[in-house]
Amino acid sequence: MLLKVTGGNLGAEITAETVSEQDGIILIKVEMKMETAAVPEKFSVSWKQPCVDCYSVWSPSVRTERQLGPNWSRRKTYSRLAAWMPLHGIVSVRGKNRMTVAVSDAVTPIMIGTGVFEEDACIDWTVDFFTILTAPTNEYSAYIRIDTRDIPYFDSVYAVSKWWESECGYTPANVPEHARLPMNSLWYSYHQQLDVEDIIKECRLSKPFGMETVIIDDGWQTDDGGRGYAYCGDWEVTPKKIPDMAKFVSDIHDIGMRVMLWYSVPFVGLYCKNYDRFKSMLLDETGNNETYWSLDPRYKEVRDFLIGIYADAIKNWDLDGLKLDFIDSFTLRGKSLEYDERRDFQSLEAAIDCLMTDVMRTLTAIKPDVMIEFRQSYVGPAIRKYGNMLRVGDCPNDAIMNRQDIVNLRLTSGNTPVHSDMLMWHVDDTVESAALQLASVLYAVPQISVKIDKLKEAHRKMLKFYLDFWKENRDILLDGKLTAKAPESVYSRVSSEKDGEAIVTLYTDCAVCAESLKKLTVVNASCNTSVILREAAGRRYVIVNCMGEQVECGTVNGDLAAFCVPTAGMIFLS
Repeated sequence: MLLKVTGGNLGAEITAETVSEQDGIILIKVEMKMETAAVPEKFSVSWKQPCVDCYSVWSPSVRTERQLGPNWSRRKTYSRLAAWMPLHGIVSVRGKNRMTVAVSDAVTPIMIGTGVFEEDACIDWTVDFFTILTAPTNEYSAYIRIDTRDIPYFDSVYAVSKWWESECGYTPANVPEHARLPMNSLWYSYHQQLDVEDIIKECRLSKPFGMETVIIDDGWQTDDGGRGYAYCGDWEVTPKKIPDMAKFVSDIHDIGMRVMLWYSVPFVGLYCKNYDRFKSMLLDETGNNETYWSLDPRYKEVRDFLIGIYADAIKNWDLDGLKLDFIDSFTLRGKSLEYDERRDFQSLEAAIDCLMTDVMRTLTAIKPDVMIEFRQSYVGPAIRKYGNMLRVGDCPNDAIMNRQDIVNLRLTSGNTPVHSDMLMWHVDDTVESAALQLASVLYAVPQISVKIDKLKEAHRKMLKFYLDFWKENRDILLDGKLTAKAPESVYSRVSSEKDGEAIVTLYTDCAVCAESLKKLTVVNASCNTSVILREAAGRRYVIVNCMGEQVECGTVNGDLAAFCVPTAGMIFLS
């Protein structure tokens, strides 16, 4: 493999050398050295791969454009500590790995890009380092891991996740058992219109459905309902909505549910009391707004403030966890690029790592089984050190995006629980259509965000059936080996298997082979009601609809048999 190095600072010595090549795994060491410390300029390591049996791109952050693309319009995976991860692959039409590339450094801003080079029909690979300005340094090193094995693409992704954990120093945080149980998350169902008595009523209703934790989202800290963040930064409970937070939490605990509370980690708004205190310790504007900004964690005073806020909340209100939002909004731009001697960190990524490490250490000292939720795009191996719940990014009422991002996260997150985006649907939707929301998130911990008392009876029955099914089969769904077919088609079939038992969800596929399986459940998450079983002759089957009502049972006749399974229904084979 011919490696090419380009870019970098004037006078910098940059090398990329193959240090090992064994069993289809190539390891390249990248080093940069400069005589004096300076802000590293972007440099690239590139090579070519013959475009033979290459069909699509796989990356946790390439969510809608999985086609190969030309090299003048590359498919790009961006990563840094607070966003995504340095992992990018090329997949064959049959789902085999053709090349999976990962970088040992999940902190430094990096881009991995691919595209077809028209002149020779090769995949043009590029790994860019220091794509965003960072702190000055005079040396840097990392490893590029290239997997060329002819194995299923998901096995090559699993191998990268294990490599990050075992050889790159990214040890995941401990996972409390209750982080693996369904939750009622209030954002879509309440938004900022929080009402204590109504929430307590909803908790009493949702607990029998199997929801064990409630997540109280944005709105508890402000009377404003404008959906912005201009009032963030003080993190004081507004008494008009929640007169007594400690009592509120205690009342929910009495129901038997745990409580998590939302915080926007970086944001400080123009109208909060702390704005004057921190206005000289802000990163430059966050997006196109003039009412809120991101705090700069390179200042110790900022980090101490945030850690103290979270610690006091856990201690004073007896919370069970925090939903820590928007850490990908910590970005360098404008005036914040200038030097300030008051900072004890010059590297933003190092400061974020210090902040979140100290948050987790402080909170687990108070409550060892504290839950910390992060969501896309802050979901990579570094984030797993201080987050024990990783949630799909907001995709309201979008079953397709939810299922895709769940699979993406499951393949890259090891034993850290992956949570669905909160499920919602219109109260007048058909029960089968609403059930597709549940069928699309079976391989994650479900978060529900509908008001139980507003649901029709059929919807309640469906929700209860699906959550009961999920809890009864959680060990297979969460702990089995997840496989996902046709990533270029947003996964046509997803399955999880453990100890000879499998649960298979059909999104566009229609056939499943039962050979060698002791027990098989097929979920029909499509509009096609025909499900074909192979190698199942003589076995007992039961078909239910999306509410768990039996519609057919019997014995399979023949090695190839077709069954009518209602949309969002299931067929159980024993």
